[in-house]
Amino acid sequence: MACVRRQSELSRSQELLQHARSQKVIQTNVKLLGLEGDPDLQFLLQGGDLLKVLSPSWKKTRFLQLQEDCKTMYRKSKKPFKSHQTFPIDDISSVRIGRQSEGLKKYTEEQIEGRCFSIIFKSHRKNLDLIASSEEEAKQWVRGLEKLMSNVNNLSRQQTREHWIFNCLKKADKDKDDKLNLSEVKRFLRLINIEMDDSYAEMLFQKCDKSKSGYLSGQEIKELYDLLRQRVEIDVIYQEYSKTTGFMSAQNLLEFLMKEQRERVTLSHANSIIDKYEPDEPVKQKKLLSKDGFLMYLQCPETSILNQEHQEMYQDMQQPLSHYFISSSHNTYLLEDQLKGPSSTEAYVRALLKGCRCVELDCWDGSDDEPVIYHGYTLTSKILFKDAIQAIKEYAFKTSSYPVILSLENHCSVEQQAVMAHHLSSILGSALVTTPLGDGMPTDFPSPEELKGKFLIKGKRLNKLEASFTSEAEGDETDVTEEEDSGDETEEEQKKKSKKKLKLAKELSDMVIYCKSVHFNGFEDAQKNLSFYEMSSFKEGRAMKLAKESANAYIHHNVEKLSRVYPAGSRTDSSNYNPVPLWNAGCQIVALNFQTSCSEMDINQGRFLVNGKSGYILKPAFMRNPASAFDPITPSPGDWRQRKTLHVMVISAQQLPKVNQKKSSIVDPLVKVEIYGVPEDVAVKETEAIDNNGFNPSWNESFQFGVSVPELALVRFVIEDYDSSSSNEFVAQYTLPFTSLKMGYRHVPLLNKNGDLIPSAGLFVHIMVLNAE
Repeated sequence: MACVRRQSELSRSQELLQHARSQKVIQTNVKLLGLEGDPDLQFLLQGGDLLKVLSPSWKKTRFLQLQEDCKTMYRKSKKPFKSHQTFPIDDISSVRIGRQSEGLKKYTEEQIEGRCFSIIFKSHRKNLDLIASSEEEAKQWVRGLEKLMSNVNNLSRQQTREHWIFNCLKKADKDKDDKLNLSEVKRFLRLINIEMDDSYAEMLFQKCDKSKSGYLSGQEIKELYDLLRQRVEIDVIYQEYSKTTGFMSAQNLLEFLMKEQRERVTLSHANSIIDKYEPDEPVKQKKLLSKDGFLMYLQCPETSILNQEHQEMYQDMQQPLSHYFISSSHNTYLLEDQLKGPSSTEAYVRALLKGCRCVELDCWDGSDDEPVIYHGYTLTSKILFKDAIQAIKEYAFKTSSYPVILSLENHCSVEQQAVMAHHLSSILGSALVTTPLGDGMPTDFPSPEELKGKFLIKGKRLNKLEASFTSEAEGDETDVTEEEDSGDETEEEQKKKSKKKLKLAKELSDMVIYCKSVHFNGFEDAQKNLSFYEMSSFKEGRAMKLAKESANAYIHHNVEKLSRVYPAGSRTDSSNYNPVPLWNAGCQIVALNFQTSCSEMDINQGRFLVNGKSGYILKPAFMRNPASAFDPITPSPGDWRQRKTLHVMVISAQQLPKVNQKKSSIVDPLVKVEIYGVPEDVAVKETEAIDNNGFNPSWNESFQFGVSVPELALVRFVIEDYDSSSSNEFVAQYTLPFTSLKMGYRHVPLLNKNGDLIPSAGLFVHIMVLNAE
């Protein structure tokens, strides 16, 4: 009996010790996040039961709790033997209070509105729709998660890195005794994406084991951490500019900024950097910058490879709409493929939050006189037209305040078209453009600035816009018009269809002001017979052919008229085409499948990364000139030809994510540098692969590229996991316009396959752009 009691006391003692260690970890993480004593964070750490909603009949209890790392949510099923799940706070896009998601609107009653909330994820993962036991509890979940997301997102790169390493150390400490033996050190190295041979790992262990105890603790673990976080390449740069005193003075820093970074700054600016980034107060008082302070500065957003001035609105937004590239989506309602996947209002939300400014709605007759949206003649699910318009209204201007074009592919009867017009008018209200801006018949497009906060309808119209300014009264009867080409039909089907006529409801027709859809009969016909507001849609094959064979004529056409390009109907898997040749031909609305993670979407994201992520990029001056002689296929001498030589040194990377989450899986990273633009400029070069090191691989390889038309060029950095027996696997990437590159030593932020930032990862490069002529 006494033995059982002793065992029970020992077990209880171990539990208390484990609890104390857990609390210590939590305190460290809470302090780093700056949320000490915050009641909402304590609420998340305590966790609680919520109802997860999947259908009217499927509402199951789930226990949700913030883990001790303060960056991971734990979700537990009440079902025995059911596996539990976790998801990082970094994966959450937003938290919405109330019945805002499609699922909660459809599967819950209005009277529990205040108890509902949704966790929306950045990736293609489904929303987590939840019901709390009370309205106050729902508010506390939302408040706590939003506060946590904000603080996690505001951590500096250095803090994110330290937080991640600290928690990897805790995971590696398998027996939770705050000590690391050699086996646990090896486990820690694998967690941070390094595979070392046993002899090197043992040498590292022996170097840190000052006490010769056979394990690392306290200061010894800190020394291991310091050895791993050492950036030799930064040390070399720092030593070059701190030779005199061992520290960088403001004058030393100024010399570095002007010579290496090609910055035009003053001594006062150098002093302000020291004040902001030097962590050691005595060193700061002496107006010096330590190595740690220098590293913190090099890792801050303002020293990123992307010109910070270009992150904000920096372009002229007063030009006609046709003078801009416009971020555009194809079949926006689809979440997956084009044949059997789900349609969802959430797809519109995701596209709009990514800065998309032209969304597509395929409209068909639905039951109960309510039009629906789906991919016609396929097994894709249907959503109500009015629900899509409501979602578009709510999210259209959260990322960008510039106009949104609603591209209608109209297959509805006249009666349901009238219902569509009613929903557009009643939901969008005064934000919907239903008459030309200004007085009288316009001769050109208004600017994005003039159309801020407005919706434009793209679709068929019964007559010319000019007719609305004549005294001739129109009757209420419908008229007929040719139907527009659809990207999802064969040429034969389109020929048959072009002979048919589509009846239009006058109410819907009258809403088409600046984007009237018409058939394209050649550039000469368009110049002679089409008004500026009459636009054509081109299937990718035809558009690519025109861009290759008649690029200059296409550019002239796109100076005053809009062109929309869409994927071929054969892309049933929602794959994408390369948008660059179409931009090179001046096409504004180059529509892509936003739901698909691919290099083409990376390029699209890179094109629209700048100018405040407004979704509008001003075309170069030579593409806005109706007399331009520019031809991207064979660029002759002209304003567009400003030959540059780009020198890129790929130096190192930090904390690359694992491709395979197995603990034993380590990446063998290589870096590709790709140039997109006119055919003459397209190029790709790559480094050697580094074996078994995703934590701090080093390359120090240099490349040189010639760029003849820099205003159309994009630079893409891609990191892949090398595989000798099969194709390499994607690790991360970053794409930006060539003209937005900053010179000197720069950290490149890295994005995952969905285009979301990987907080702790980065690529370190040196950039130099020189005139080639």
